[in-house]
Amino acid sequence: MQGRIEMKHEYQEIRTSISEEETRELIEKVAQFIAIRGLAPAGIMLIESLHPLHSIGSQAMYFVLPFAEIIFDSAKYQRFALMIQKRENLQALVKRIDELDEEINREKRAEARLKRKRNRNLWKARINKIFKHKNKS
Repeated sequence: MQGRIEMKHEYQEIRTSISEEETRELIEKVAQFIAIRGLAPAGIMLIESLHPLHSIGSQAMYFVLPFAEIIFDSAKYQRFALMIQKRENLQALVKRIDELDEEINREKRAEARLKRKRNRNLWKARINKIFKHKNKS
């Protein structure tokens, strides 16, 4: 039987519901994935722009499920598709991404603010020095 090809991947049943705990866990994982990589602004913008199409997008994910199973874990993929069906879950995801981004980048933003303030003060001192020399003449 040389012509027979055996599949290594078993067929997964299609899930139709997701628990609240699974939803919270998935929101946290996705939010951390996005925030840690510094993609929070782009991620939030993408999610917000797709807000009106969340249920259609979820159904489209099921449409490509047979092909997506080649690349992704079927159970996780289906959980994500179920999660984005509800508007509240998308809003919670955006909120959590924003919170994590703020936590991660709080120190960086404070340093950048301090650096901008120092540069501004240096320029003010240089300009004041120039005008003081002109006034003395």
